[in-house]
Amino acid sequence: MAPQRKSSKRSAPSMYDVARLAGVSQTTVSFVVNDVPNTNILPETRDRVWAAVKELDWQPNAIARGLRSARSHTIGLISDEIATSSHAGKIIQGAQDAAWAGNNMLLVINTDGKHDIERAAMKMMVERRVEGLIYATMYHRTVAPAIDLAQVHIVLLDCFVADRSLPSVVPDEVQGARTAVELLLQKGHRRIGFINEVGPLPAMFGRLEGYQQALASYGVPFEPELVRTGTVIATEGYRCALDLLTLPERPTALFCYNDSVAMGAYDAIRQLGLTIPSDVAVVGFDNLEVIATQLRPTLTTMELPHYAMGQWAVQYLLDHAQDGEFAPVQQTIPCRLVERASA
Repeated sequence: MAPQRKSSKRSAPSMYDVARLAGVSQTTVSFVVNDVPNTNILPETRDRVWAAVKELDWQPNAIARGLRSARSHTIGLISDEIATSSHAGKIIQGAQDAAWAGNNMLLVINTDGKHDIERAAMKMMVERRVEGLIYATMYHRTVAPAIDLAQVHIVLLDCFVADRSLPSVVPDEVQGARTAVELLLQKGHRRIGFINEVGPLPAMFGRLEGYQQALASYGVPFEPELVRTGTVIATEGYRCALDLLTLPERPTALFCYNDSVAMGAYDAIRQLGLTIPSDVAVVGFDNLEVIATQLRPTLTTMELPHYAMGQWAVQYLLDHAQDGEFAPVQQTIPCRLVERASA
C-alpha cells in the first residue's frame, strides 16, 4: 500500500502564533489589534505585535472583533424583488457605494415578497448586529414591516408606514409628473392626454396631481376626458392611447404612467398612421432603458431616483444610528428628465 502523503496545505495563522512571534501574551495581541484603551502597552510592544501580524499575514476574526466593539460595520438591506430587477437594482448600487464610502458592508436579502423569508431575514439581521436596516420595495407603496423597532434602526426606501412614524425616502412623484408635462407645454402642446395607473397607489395620485399642476401653471384647464386608467402594461397603454387618439379632438401629446405603457402607446399611434413626435409627442416615466433606448424614436422619460434613494437611506443610517437622533424624516428625491427623441 502506498504511503499516505501529508497535506502540503498550511493551516491559517492564529493569535497564538502572533503572540509567540512577538514575544507577548495573546491578551496583549488582542488589546493591540482591537485598540483597547487604557492598557498601558508600550509603543515598542505594539510595533512588535503589528510586525508579527504582517509577517504571518494574520487576519483577525471580523465578527468577533465586531462583537467586542459593539460595531459590525454592516448595513442590512431587505427587499421584496429589487435584487432580481435590473431596473431597481440601482438602489442596491447606490446603497452599496454609500456604505463602502463609510467603511461598511451591505448585506442584501431578497425575499420575493414572502413574509416568512422577510421575518427570518429581519431576525438574522438583528442577530448579526447590523448598524441599521433598510427595508426597500420594488414600487412606491405603504408597508408594515414585521420587526422589533427597539432592536435596530430602520429606514424605509420607496415605501412608508401609514402613520409616518419611521424615516423613509421616496421619489417625488408630483415633481416628476409636473416636469414631464411642463416639457410638453413648453413645446406648444395644450391637449395632453394622460394614461394613469388604475390602482390606488401613491404614484397614481402623485402623478395625477403633478399633471394637473403643470396644466394650471400654463393656464390650461384640466379636462377629465383626456385621462385614461389601466393596468400598467403595454397592452393597456395601447388600448388607452387608441381611445384617446380617436376622440373628436384628439390630444397632440401623451404623458404615460410608465415606459411599458408608452411602448403600447407607440403601437396605437402607428396603427392610426400618425408619427412620433410630429403628430403625437410621448413622454414616459421610469427610464427603463431596455424599453426607452430601444423604441424608435427613443423615448423621452422621467428617471426614478433609485441610485440617489439608496445613497440617502444608508447615509441617514450612518449619520444618526450612533447619535440616537433618529427622527422620522419623510424624504422625497426629485425625478430627472431624460430627453430623447419622442417629445
